[in-house]
Amino acid sequence: MARPTPLSGFPEWLPEGRLVEQHVLDVLRRTFELHGFAGIETRAVEPLEQLLRKGETSKEVYVLSRLQEDPDSAPDATDRAGRLGLHFDLTVPFARYVLENAGHLAFPFRRYQIQKVWRGERPQDGRFREFVQADIDVVGAGDLPYHYEVELPLVMAEALGALREIGVPPVRILVNNRKVAEGFYRGLGLTDVDAVLRGIDKLDKIGPDAVAALLVDEAGATQAQAAACLELAAISGDDESIVDRVRELAERHGATHELLDTGLTELGALVRAAAERAPGVVVADLKIARGLDYYTGSVYETVLVGHEQLGSICSGGRYDTLASDGTTTYPGVGLSIGVSRLVSRLVGGGLVRATRSVPSAVLVAVTQEEDRSRSDAVAVALRARGIPVEVAPSAAKFGKQIRHADRRGIPYVWFLGQTDDDGVVAGDQVKDIRSGEQVPADATTWRPPAEDRWPRVVPAEG
Repeated sequence: MARPTPLSGFPEWLPEGRLVEQHVLDVLRRTFELHGFAGIETRAVEPLEQLLRKGETSKEVYVLSRLQEDPDSAPDATDRAGRLGLHFDLTVPFARYVLENAGHLAFPFRRYQIQKVWRGERPQDGRFREFVQADIDVVGAGDLPYHYEVELPLVMAEALGALREIGVPPVRILVNNRKVAEGFYRGLGLTDVDAVLRGIDKLDKIGPDAVAALLVDEAGATQAQAAACLELAAISGDDESIVDRVRELAERHGATHELLDTGLTELGALVRAAAERAPGVVVADLKIARGLDYYTGSVYETVLVGHEQLGSICSGGRYDTLASDGTTTYPGVGLSIGVSRLVSRLVGGGLVRATRSVPSAVLVAVTQEEDRSRSDAVAVALRARGIPVEVAPSAAKFGKQIRHADRRGIPYVWFLGQTDDDGVVAGDQVKDIRSGEQVPADATTWRPPAEDRWPRVVPAEG
């Protein structure tokens, strides 16, 4: 078989990178559960009509089909109702999950979900076609108090902050409120709010001049209205003074609207609470829009400080109308971490490392194949006490087995006791191949230092 050509956009970590990913997932899971979020998993596919119901995502969806489809039973390629697609995020499938299981859930329902998703976009730094996301959401039945819009970004700040000990850079959570943006735009006299939001969402990518042209061409804005929208987008800050700055801008342009007042009250509450619980982490940034149009309140984007060019590693917001059965609406708020994007920067950027690439702390040497059962017995005794062990693949000189352990990154080699020419049986010994220290050992009592028992993820310079 010829050497395969790698597929771009489908990351496959080497063992050390996988250890980093598992550590990140363990920290996130533990933090989410500390805050009472229950873990769920949903299917990989959803009806295409549901995936395309909100937002401009049709170009990103992978459609599911069989290679040899029965032409009589296969859905028409133009008929979305009968076709399936791989989910491109975890929010749309979660909304469907809530509707199907509402009678069995206690509301407000707090859930976390860690799964792969698929998105047909051009691969680039930190952007993949298949990647792992980690989501948290709170969903209510009928209504959902605003304080959850304050709580969830702070939970994410805590989760990401818990990764600082392994060398993850500090994070900054940028927040806005769709009500502020929509109220301001409507106060200016703009009616195609979604078009304005989509334009503002591209500000970092294409710049203010190109966005202004988009607002004129696609949102029906005048030059003056487009300039006012860009003025709003330029406002940012980590304290409640941003509320006064927005009010002053709105008064100057005559952009008064009840929705703007509501949004400013909510945004001010979020910034105030964040300043108390996570100083410097949450920053109000009025250009944050989030392109998906199911968001209705707070919206969030998160960047790694010093690695802003990577883009947002965590985003989300409030959604009021994504899930409804016609009788009851289930509003929610949630955030999603792009785990693969984060891991790609940690591993590819040399920010963190694993202390070794294999779980094994000990290699039990095999003196001769006839004695392999003795080596196996030592391994069984050590594993019973929670020590990860492997047995040498073949009998060989001790120097060769030590070199094998060194290549594997295994710190300790266990040597069985031997019987000398006088019939005296020596006890087992274990060697730390890093320091060269070799000491007597008993499989029923010996244990490695705590830092050596399992691989650890540490800062690269640590």
